[in-house]
Amino acid sequence: MVKPLTQDEVDNKTDPSVNKQWDETTPKEEQFKELYKIIDGLKGGLLTTIRPSVGPVSRAMAVAKRVGPDILFLANHHAKKFDDLKNDSTCQVTFQNSSSMDWVSITGEAVTTSNDDPRIKEVYSKGVNAWFGDLGDGVHTGMPEDPRMTLIEVKANYIAYWKSTSSFPGFIKEVAQASMTGQVADTGVNRQLFDKDIQTARESGL
Repeated sequence: MVKPLTQDEVDNKTDPSVNKQWDETTPKEEQFKELYKIIDGLKGGLLTTIRPSVGPVSRAMAVAKRVGPDILFLANHHAKKFDDLKNDSTCQVTFQNSSSMDWVSITGEAVTTSNDDPRIKEVYSKGVNAWFGDLGDGVHTGMPEDPRMTLIEVKANYIAYWKSTSSFPGFIKEVAQASMTGQVADTGVNRQLFDKDIQTARESGL
């Protein structure tokens, strides 16, 4: 439902499109469940690392597994992103559903492991080898035992996400109505989960 811009929002230099959609009343457990539903409905997102003398660098990554609020990726240890993470483990994972417009932004610390991490075999799927190739030497096979096969675990410490509360036609209708009437579109809910919330979710197995 569209809402009017208020004088207080202008005086307080508030972004009305964000302010009107903040959700601070939904129980945290429900917020996490709806967050997971968005992530699990998508096959991949963007992993952003910090590169010296360049800044943020993003690349598409398939999610190997979500473990509560944390994300696991399989990756080639020879990739440049490992140099980035060795220099600065801070990273971000983002997701967006192009149909619903739902989006998720996870900020955290990346932990990389060696090839002997048993979780590699747990999350490996046959299609992964298409990105590694098989050298034919019995070692660099693109299989879980391939020494290039490495796990990146993004341990979340801050999560922000937006969830649509209307259908796509409803979204378009509301944006058009707001544009024509000078009001502000209110098409979903903005939520943020802080480190304390995330730690509680991990400890509770949520």
